[in-house]
Amino acid sequence: MTDAPLRSGWTTGACATAAAKAAWTGLCTGATPDSIMITLPKGQRPIFLIRDARMGEGWAEATVEKDAGDDPDVTHGALITTRIERAVPGHGLSFHAGEGVGTVTKPGLPIPVGDPAINPVPRRMIDEAVAEVSAEHGIAADLRVTISVADGAALALKTWNPRLGIEGGISILGTTGIVRPFSCSAWIASIHRGIDVAVATGAEHVVGATGATSEGYVKTLYDLPETAYLDMGDFAGGLLKYLRRHPVPRITIAGGPGKMTKLAQGALDLHSKRSQVDLDALAARAGMPEIARANTALEAFGMSGEELARAICADARAVVHGTLRGAETKVETIIVGRAGELLARCPFP
Repeated sequence: MTDAPLRSGWTTGACATAAAKAAWTGLCTGATPDSIMITLPKGQRPIFLIRDARMGEGWAEATVEKDAGDDPDVTHGALITTRIERAVPGHGLSFHAGEGVGTVTKPGLPIPVGDPAINPVPRRMIDEAVAEVSAEHGIAADLRVTISVADGAALALKTWNPRLGIEGGISILGTTGIVRPFSCSAWIASIHRGIDVAVATGAEHVVGATGATSEGYVKTLYDLPETAYLDMGDFAGGLLKYLRRHPVPRITIAGGPGKMTKLAQGALDLHSKRSQVDLDALAARAGMPEIARANTALEAFGMSGEELARAICADARAVVHGTLRGAETKVETIIVGRAGELLARCPFP
C-alpha cells in the first residue's frame, strides 16, 4: 500500500486574485458569484469558492478562505478579503493594504518602501483578472484594490515579515499561485529576500543559524538588528550560494553539533533526510576508532573532548569559504550545544 500523494494548495496571491475577480464581477453585474475561476501564471484555471461577499454604492468585496493543501502553512485557513472601489477615470488599478496586510518599511524587497506588501506577481494576476471582467462587460477597470487578511497581524509574527521590515501584517505572495507541500523553495526564497534587505540596508554582518538555540547564542555575542538574522535552517547552500553573488563583509554560521558536522563534511542541505553525519570520518578526524560507534556527533564530541569540536568548526569554516568562492566575506563558525552552551568557535580572522 502506497502513501497518498500530498495535496497542493493556493497562495495568498491566488486567493486575493479570486476574491478581486469575484468582487469586480459583483460590482459590474449586481450579483457576486458563489465561485470564480482565475488563470494562474502557468495557465492553470482553478475554481475558488467565495465564502462571503458584500456590496454597496461604488464598492464590492469578496472573501476566500485560503487552502494550503497539505503544506504546514501558517496562513492555511486564513480569510482573505479583496475590496474593489470605483475610482476616477484614468486611475487604473491602485493597491492598498487593509487590516492584516503589511507595509514595506525597508529597502531590498521587490516592493518599494511605503507600499503595501503585495508582491508583483499577485498584482499582475489581479490586474489580468479584473481586465478579463472589464472586457466582458465593457467597463474600464479604474479601481482601488484593498486586500485584508483576518488576524493577519498575528499570523505575521509566525513568518519572516518582522525581520524583512514588513510591518502590520502578512505579505500577499506567490509566483505560481500554487503552494507545493513541504516545498524548500519558499524557505530559500525567504532567505534570499532576507539577504536582499540586509544588503540594501548596508548590513556589515549577517548570521545564518540552523535553529533558535544557536541563534540565541550568537545574540549573546553581538548587538545586531533583527534583519541581520537570516533563518538559514537546513539550507546552508541556499544561503551561501546567494551570498556569493550578493556578498556582505562578515557572516557568522552557527549550529548544533550534528548539522555543523554535516556542513564540515561538505553537505549544504543539512536536513536529516538528505544528509547524515559520517561517524567513520569523525573517528578518522579524531584519530579515535571508537568514535565510529557513537550514536551522534554530540556523543562523538563528548568522547574526544574539545579538540574534535574545534577541528570540525574549522572544517565547517573552510567549507563556507569554499562555497563563497572568493567573495570578499569574512567567516566565523560556531558550534552550540543543546542547552545553548558553546562547544567550539572559529572567530573572524
